[in-house]
Amino acid sequence: MGQQLLDTGLIRILSVSPFREDHLYLRRILGNSKWIVETADHLQAALALLLQKHDTSVVICERDLMPGTWTDILDHTSRVSRPPALVVTSTQADERLWSEILNRGAWDLLAKPFDRTELVRSVRSAWEHWRHQVEVVVTPMKVMTAAS
Repeated sequence: MGQQLLDTGLIRILSVSPFREDHLYLRRILGNSKWIVETADHLQAALALLLQKHDTSVVICERDLMPGTWTDILDHTSRVSRPPALVVTSTQADERLWSEILNRGAWDLLAKPFDRTELVRSVRSAWEHWRHQVEVVVTPMKVMTAAS
């Protein structure tokens, strides 16, 4: 399924946030002809969508999901064969949170309110990272031996 999206040029993004205005803004900025923005208002809805759609390339997730947090999404996605890149959003974006997010394996941290340029940059780089992981073909390394 992920290859089908690569072939068509579509990019599936999941917005996970209890805040309706987050979804509206993301759809307005990212919801063009190539970027499909799906939404989930809480953790369980997000997990259900991620189970159904294995071709999600980027998840944009609010830090606090009430109940749950971004780490619950990260824990779930890290177990799938083609995990989406995770971008965390927060009104309290600081160096400590940014460091934690990167050290745990998420892709990026975006401050809210969103800056359009930063949002597009972050999502584009997250998608490119995901695409590279999907397209990488593992080739056996050739071992050179010395002639005896």
